[in-house]
Parts: sequence; C-alpha cells; structure tokens
Amino acid sequence: MKQFNKQKLRREVLEQMDGYAEATDEDIYRQIDRVILKEGRSQYGTLLEKRDLRELLFYSIRGFGVLEDYLRDDSVTEIMVVGASKIFIEQNGKLKRTDSFFSDDEEVYRLVDQMVAPLNRMVNESEPIVDGRLPDSSRLHVVLPPVSLEGPVLTIRKFQKGGMTMGRLISYGEFPPELADILSCLVRGRYSLLISGATNSGKSSLLNALAEYIMPDERIITIEDSAELQFFHVDNLVRLETRNANTEGLNEITMNDLIKASLRMRPNRIIVGEVRGAEAVSMLQAVSTGHSGSFSSIHSNSCRDALRRLETMVLMGMDIPLRAVQGLIASSMDILIHLGRLPSGKRKLFEICEVLGFDGVEYQLNPLFQYEMGEKDEEGKLVLKEPLIHVGRLKNYGQLELYNQAMEVLYEHQKT
Repeated sequence: MKQFNKQKLRREVLEQMDGYAEATDEDIYRQIDRVILKEGRSQYGTLLEKRDLRELLFYSIRGFGVLEDYLRDDSVTEIMVVGASKIFIEQNGKLKRTDSFFSDDEEVYRLVDQMVAPLNRMVNESEPIVDGRLPDSSRLHVVLPPVSLEGPVLTIRKFQKGGMTMGRLISYGEFPPELADILSCLVRGRYSLLISGATNSGKSSLLNALAEYIMPDERIITIEDSAELQFFHVDNLVRLETRNANTEGLNEITMNDLIKASLRMRPNRIIVGEVRGAEAVSMLQAVSTGHSGSFSSIHSNSCRDALRRLETMVLMGMDIPLRAVQGLIASSMDILIHLGRLPSGKRKLFEICEVLGFDGVEYQLNPLFQYEMGEKDEEGKLVLKEPLIHVGRLKNYGQLELYNQAMEVLYEHQKT
C-alpha cells in the first residue's frame, strides 16, 4: 500500500460525500468500503492490509491521520512533526524517530487546518505560529514557513488521561513516596509555590498533582496560555485561557488581563500555569495581597535562577527599582521546587528551597531537600538538608503536627 493511493482514495471518498461533516462515523466507513471495493479486490493486498487502509482513510477524514496511533498510545508523551518526511516521538522518556511519514506537505497543512479550525484560531504565512489544544487536552504548537525552514512543524504535548496524580508521579520514581505527605502539608498550609525546570521536566504534571491536596471547598482560578491543568476534585473551579489578537490586531486577551480579572472573582487561590513575561507583576501582586497558597511555574536552571528570571519578567512589565522588585519577590514566594532530567532521560525532583528573604545583596534560601547523584544515575536520592524555618502557616492551618510526623517518617526512611 502506497501513500499516494491513500490520498487518491481519500479524495474520492470526500467527493462522494457532500457535507461529510454532518455524516456519522458509520456513513464514512460505508463510503470508504464502497470506494475500496470499486477500485478492485486485489489492488490493495490482503484482507488485513485493506483493514489497515480502511482505518487510515477514516482517521485522515475524522481523526488525525498517521498521528492517530501515537495520540492513542499512552506511552507516547510527545509527538514532533518536521515537514512531511520526519515524525519523532518521545516514548517512555526516550526520543526516537518513527517509520511513519506524510505523503507531502499538503497533507500536513490539511492536518493543521483540521486541528486549528475548532480552536477559532488562524495560522497561515502571515500568522505562522499558533498555540492551541486538541479535544483530548493535548497541547498543540504549530510553526509554518516562512518562519520554519523545514516545512510545517507540529509539536503535540500529551497529558495523562484522568489528569496527573501524586500516586502516578511516585510510581514513575520522580521522588520518594514519603515526600508526598510533606508536600501535602505545604499546600494545605497555603505556602505559595513556584515550580521551575526546563521544557518537559514535569512542571505542569507536578502542578496537577499538587492540586489534589487543595481542599474541595476552595475557589480556584487557573490562568493559562493554553489550558492544560486538570483539577478533577475541585468543584468551585474557574479556568481562564488567553486569546490571540484577531486579524486586525485587536481584541487580544493576555495573561496579565486574566490575572487582573481573576482578582474580582473572589478566588482562594490563583494558579498561573506558567509565567513567561510581564504578567509576573500581576501574579506577584496577587500573591502578596491576600491570595497565599497560589502556584505557578517558570523555566529555569535552578531554584535561585528561577528568582533571577522572575526579576527580569517583572522589570519587563513595571518600571521600578530592582531592589523593590527583589523585595516583592522575596515576600511573595515561599517555596521553590526545581525539576529536571537525569542523563538517562528520567525525570527527578532535584531541589526544594524555602525563601527566607532578601538581604539587599542576595536572596536568602534555605535548602530543604536536594537530589544527590550516586555512582550511577539511578542510585541517586533526594536527601533532607535543613528543616523548614517558617512554620507559622503550618500551625495556623492545622498542619504542623502532620508535617512533623511526615518529616520523622522521611528521616527514618533515609537512615535505613
């Protein structure tokens, strides 16, 4: 079976199904069967090959063509299309090239249109970059020529069905199970958390997992460029998503706009999926004016580097002295969590630090936990470094005794 035969048959099916968008799946399958039989019983090989062709044709019309199998495979976490001839996937933490490919760039463009159309977003030569999400909440990023010199480029980040949970993160070996109770106390004690790490280090996954410790009666506002967070146990949840400007350059709604709007929506916590720019000002102001216990994430190389990046973002949106910015950050952020990957590709929680303040020269950080490498990557472990100093919120929210018990369990576990 050759790729050009599939495209020829696809055109025939669509030509004979005027208004196929309203057709049922059974109608499409029926028409595909008619076209295959019309072309001859032996032209497309064995019965098994014809069945595979039937599914490919259906998914090219109703689904996502050659990417459909990877979208359905739970072991695949990322799909990367580079032009028509190259499709890469990340599977079980490993990046590899697949044997699949598109027949030509036209097929990729058609797939892009199919993915973007329901999002009410435009992507073409004049607007060659677009973000969005697929019906299963996977994140979609598209870059087209002339920006891309390799043809149309698609990147699809998949997310766990049913949302990421702390149990799943522990089963993947990202941190010891004894740490979960400690993180639970920090969340319920309303410490403001900033999660840092590189791309695909697990920042959104940890945000999702930590949210299961939020009390069900709290009102949560989530703010994202492209909605990824999935909080299934929170009933009073409002999800906000940015909007790009229209073709006239008007009606754009930014992260900054959404954070300001959220302050009028009576939130208990504001969760910003990721801060990338000037919206960091509004995020910090929200946290420092009564919305403690809020979460966010940021790209950085370490806990300390996350604070420096946050400084730069705040200065992008507000013309105030650097010393004032540093004081605002030190008073707003309570706990920093840094994630990364080992050389083997496995995700790990590398560092947890407590922000003590700013002394006029440097941020004062108290390292609570640090991942120490062993002789081999897999022999490393997260080690308790120092106790939490600011425990007032734990006491105020009834978490201090639970926190002390969890620390004793972890300490005893690390001695064995």
